[in-house]
Amino acid sequence: MKSFVHDDFLLESKTAHRLYHEVAEALPIIDYHCHLSPALIANNHQFRNLYEIWLAGDHYKWRAMRSNGVSERLISGDATDYEKFMAWAGTLPYALRNPLYHWTHLELKRYFGLDELLDERSAPRIWETANALLQSSNMSVRSLLEKSRVEVVCTTDDPVDSLEYHREIQKSGLSTKVYPTFRPDKALWIETPAFNGWVASLEQASDVTCTRLTDFLCALDQRHAFFHSLGCRLSDHGIERCFADACTEMEAGAIYDSARAGKTISREAADKFRSFMMLFFGRLDFARGWVKQLHFGVVRNNNSRMMKQLGPDTGFDAIGDFSQAQALIGYLNALDQEGHLPKMIIYNINPVDNYVIGAAMGCFQDESTPGKIQLGSGWWFLDQKEGMQWQMNALSNLGLLRRFVGMLTDSRSFISYTRHEYFRRILCQMIGHDVERGELPDAPDLLDSLVRDICYDNARRYFPFPHFR
Repeated sequence: MKSFVHDDFLLESKTAHRLYHEVAEALPIIDYHCHLSPALIANNHQFRNLYEIWLAGDHYKWRAMRSNGVSERLISGDATDYEKFMAWAGTLPYALRNPLYHWTHLELKRYFGLDELLDERSAPRIWETANALLQSSNMSVRSLLEKSRVEVVCTTDDPVDSLEYHREIQKSGLSTKVYPTFRPDKALWIETPAFNGWVASLEQASDVTCTRLTDFLCALDQRHAFFHSLGCRLSDHGIERCFADACTEMEAGAIYDSARAGKTISREAADKFRSFMMLFFGRLDFARGWVKQLHFGVVRNNNSRMMKQLGPDTGFDAIGDFSQAQALIGYLNALDQEGHLPKMIIYNINPVDNYVIGAAMGCFQDESTPGKIQLGSGWWFLDQKEGMQWQMNALSNLGLLRRFVGMLTDSRSFISYTRHEYFRRILCQMIGHDVERGELPDAPDLLDSLVRDICYDNARRYFPFPHFR
């Protein structure tokens, strides 16, 4: 039987084949948003088996297994690694047309040289072969990054993080540059019981006593500067929707004082405080020349029973249907009026918002940076063939596809870099299809520049990482 993952995988035309193999395939990877563990990189972790590198904590696979009626014991419970792997292998044949089927076989091929389709019959052989390979030195975390041609990794980090592992990595001589990303989400949720505990951690990290709002802002600025000193050039916010309610510093200070005193904060007051803080963070990013990322639209932890049992980030999030346009435009406009609008990437998880965000961002482009405001790549539930096509079609129709900064992994796995291959094949197939239909000119130099820009060069120009200077 012909290999499932072959040279022409997803490539249906001569143009698509040429663009991928001659232009896109060998380009380095700038993974500007992910959730890789800095500790594992610093310690050059060696994975004990296929379960640990592939299944542990992977809520994409966990959701599929639950849909297949697999016992929770074999997903997140106390079953052995092998039992959990076999449960996944038994699920995969039911995942035909799910992106997991593509990702799984790309990863088996690229990292383990395995062409077999994974199912319950092939699973024991694949388990033994992959586990043996994982014991070799060229399968350690750092070797995997270098093997995948990863030039840059941006992890996702809380402002109170010491960044000790990033310091260790920077001293290690690793060819892949690993930078932190400043994600201050916990500074926004002032109405939650956890807020004051997080402020205490911020006080300890910054050595600033956060009695008043001005102290709180000073502490955050100090941490922002500390992240900058270690090469951080991106911030990130994971929020349901943008916040753009009018809120003076005096109002925000009164809300902050109430929260610090342990008083109940209404949702209306909390949203006003979040609006104030989002402007503050936008100004910080602009002042230090950072790129701000906004991740919109997730409804989190929807199964309260399982949340109580397993906690967050275990596969119980969903797509929200929040109203996005008015608040997003208000936020961008407020920063633009002040002259403090940073470069920004806006990701959405609801496909109906592609055109909403694509149209809104077109109102705030300027001469400071080509593609200053970006429509982020297909994210999470849209991180698949159709979702990527929707995103690129919307950007093509409303903006400039050739200014797109391309793909990221958004992953916790060190073998998920095949997602860049997946994206690049899909991009080349889209362009090749348009050429074959006569909708784009058969002009190799022009097409090559388009693909190279999206897959690598735009990101290289857009992100101000220290080693890019």
